[in-house]
Amino acid sequence: MADKLDNLKPFEKGESGNPNGRPKGAKNRSTIARHWLEATQKAKNPITGEEQILTQEDLGTLALVKKMREGDVSAYKQLMDSAYGSPVQQIEQTIIEQPLFPDVSENDSNEQGS
Repeated sequence: MADKLDNLKPFEKGESGNPNGRPKGAKNRSTIARHWLEATQKAKNPITGEEQILTQEDLGTLALVKKMREGDVSAYKQLMDSAYGSPVQQIEQTIIEQPLFPDVSENDSNEQGS
């Protein structure tokens, strides 16, 4: 068992667990996704039927709107959450204070008076 724990030592000061790390200038996934969502193309708007220059984000949203209009409830929920935010679940809580120990002074006075 001790042999398995030998590699669980903290790094020395100034030493890193990933010395090469992420290359400088490397883009993260959200930056790349935003880049491609902003790419435009000429396409037919499924709602108006007109040929327009639309971003990929527009096309995706319009596809959801089309599905919603066809009765897809999950598409409706996704659109509502995107437009207005997800509903926050509220939990109603009532706190009733109860003593940890019964009041022993009342019991003592009753027993002494008897």
